[in-house]
Amino acid sequence: MDVCQVILQRLQELGREQRDLAVAAQVTESYISQLLTRKKAPPAADRTDIYERMDAFLKLPKGQLSAMVEEERREELKKKLAEPPTPLHREVRELVIQKCQTEARKQVREIFERQAFGELERLLTQKLLDVTKKVARNELQNEKWVRRVAKLRFQSYEEMRTVILEFLDIDVFNISVEHCRAFLDPIIESWNIDLKTFEMEIALNRRLSSTHVTTFKFVEVGTGATDAVEPGFDEFLRVTDLSGDAGEEEIEFLRSLKFQEHRPTALYYYRELQNLRDPLHFRDGSGTQIHKRRDATNTAKHKQIDSRKKAIRRWTRNAPIQREKNGK
Repeated sequence: MDVCQVILQRLQELGREQRDLAVAAQVTESYISQLLTRKKAPPAADRTDIYERMDAFLKLPKGQLSAMVEEERREELKKKLAEPPTPLHREVRELVIQKCQTEARKQVREIFERQAFGELERLLTQKLLDVTKKVARNELQNEKWVRRVAKLRFQSYEEMRTVILEFLDIDVFNISVEHCRAFLDPIIESWNIDLKTFEMEIALNRRLSSTHVTTFKFVEVGTGATDAVEPGFDEFLRVTDLSGDAGEEEIEFLRSLKFQEHRPTALYYYRELQNLRDPLHFRDGSGTQIHKRRDATNTAKHKQIDSRKKAIRRWTRNAPIQREKNGK
C-alpha cells in the first residue's frame, strides 16, 4: 500500500474530508487533491513539515508517512538515474543570466550557449537554487514572512505555503519558470563568479533574507599568510637531528599542515613525523606507505631512540639561545 492509499483509507476510517486534512496541514485543498490523485509527487520528508501534521491529524504513528515517502522516492530515483537530464527551460536560463553582474554576464552566456545544460550551467543554477531554498526553508514557519511573500504574489497564506512546500522539493533538473518567478527572481538580487577560481558571490534581497551576501569557493585560494612557511617547520628542517632522515613525501606532508592561530614549534613537527611513522596510528597500514622503515636489529632501534632523545634535549636547551641570537 502506498502513501496515497494510506491517507485515503485513514480519511475514510475517520470520516473526514480532504479539505479537513488541508486545513490541518496548512496547505490548499487543491494541493491535497493533487497529491492523492498522484498529479503531484509527494514532497521529500526532510524538506517539509507536512507529514508531521498529517500523521497527527490522521492519528498515525509519528514518522510513518515520511518513511513510506522516502522509500517511494528511492525507487523513483533509481528510474530517473537511467534517463538523460532535460535542459533548462529557456526562460529559466535567461533569468539566471540576467541576475549575473554585467562584467561576467557575456562570458557566462557564451559558455551556457556552447553546451545545452553543461557543467557550469548546472553548477551555477544548483547553487542559486540551494541558497533560495535555504531562505524558504528557514522562513517556512515564519508566518509574517510567508504572508509578506504571498502578498507580493497576490496569494493567500495557504496558497503560499503550498508553493513553498513544492519549491523545497525540486532540484535543478525539474525547476520550472513558475518556481523562478516565485522565489529565485524576488530573493536573488544578483550573483557573480570568478571563472578562474570559481568563487561565487550571491546577493540576496534584504527584505526577504536576513543574510545579504553569501560567498562560495569551489577551489582552495591561497593567501600570503596561508602559503608562508611556518617558522617552526623551517627550524625543524634546519635541525638535522630532528629532520635528517625524513623522506620527501613526509616533508611535503608536514609542509601542508595549516594552522589558524597557534604557531607550532620544531618539536611539534618532529613528533608529528613520528606519529606518521607509527603503524598503530593507521587502521589500513597507510602510514607505512609514506615511510618505508629501514631493517634494523633491536639494538640498532634502541640506539636510534636514544639518539632522538638526546637530540630533543639538545634542541630544547639550545632553542632559547638560538631565538635570542635571531632577535626573537
